Amino acid sequence: MGSSINTNIAAMTALQALNQTNKETLITQNRVSTGYRVNNASDNAAYWSIATTMRADKSSISTVADALGLGSATAEIASKGIESAIEVAGKIKDKLFAARTPGVDRSKIQSEIKELQESLKAIIEGATFNGQNWLTGDSTDATTTRTLVSSFARASDGSISIGTITVDLDKTRLIDTASGSASGILNTEQTVGSTTFTVLNLDIKALTDDTADLDLIKDMWETVDTAVRDMTDAATALGAIKTRIDIQKDFAQSLMDAIDTGVGQLVDADMNEESTRLQALQVRSQLGVQALSMANQSAQQILRLFQ
Repeated sequence: MGSSINTNIAAMTALQALNQTNKETLITQNRVSTGYRVNNASDNAAYWSIATTMRADKSSISTVADALGLGSATAEIASKGIESAIEVAGKIKDKLFAARTPGVDRSKIQSEIKELQESLKAIIEGATFNGQNWLTGDSTDATTTRTLVSSFARASDGSISIGTITVDLDKTRLIDTASGSASGILNTEQTVGSTTFTVLNLDIKALTDDTADLDLIKDMWETVDTAVRDMTDAATALGAIKTRIDIQKDFAQSLMDAIDTGVGQLVDADMNEESTRLQALQVRSQLGVQALSMANQSAQQILRLFQ
């Protein structure tokens, strides 16, 4: 093929190769600097779309995990409150048992019981976290349950489902603040003869060694004992709820880790591969510059023919 000063085919070929090398170098440098081989939709539309959806789902699952953390803490506070209430109620039982002894000073025992009753109220009122108290409330309130978000899932058709855990406060309520007939474990009224009492207001200071009074003390003891058993059941229910919450929280964390891994496999760059490729492209770029320079020199050689 002859030489032409109008069309330098060698130079154009070298330039195209150099431009392609520079383009590939730019892509590789971008991957090295960002750590992604799919950083936007133009890199790989399908992978970018999947990764974007999975990242959004991870954000939702993270929110679920935070909500579960709050729920777990609330259940923990309520459980600790019931455990303390059971301990104090047990001391009231002991005082009532001692009060059945003939000749004992029941007014002094009642002063001790009164302090224990106040302690029960303080414990229950203090078992609050994030404005939530699962141990006291109005039983006539329309919302006697608490619903906790427990899971987030996306179906194959793109639809979203939200899982929940329901806490029945009727099973954990120790003090019912409803006016009239209360149904809390500790303030449900019991009537024996002409005496009406609850665990929180029973009073033995005026009772004597009379058989009827001793029987009343026995009934009071049995009422407190029943309350302790009911609180134990409530604590068991709360423990089961907390266990379920913690399981869901751990699963949510594992799920977020799995999403990170899945997204990484789709869009992350292999830094070993990209760094090696970058070095190779830099060498190609240098050779391309040299090839272009040599191709451009052919025109100068033609010029010498006319000298």
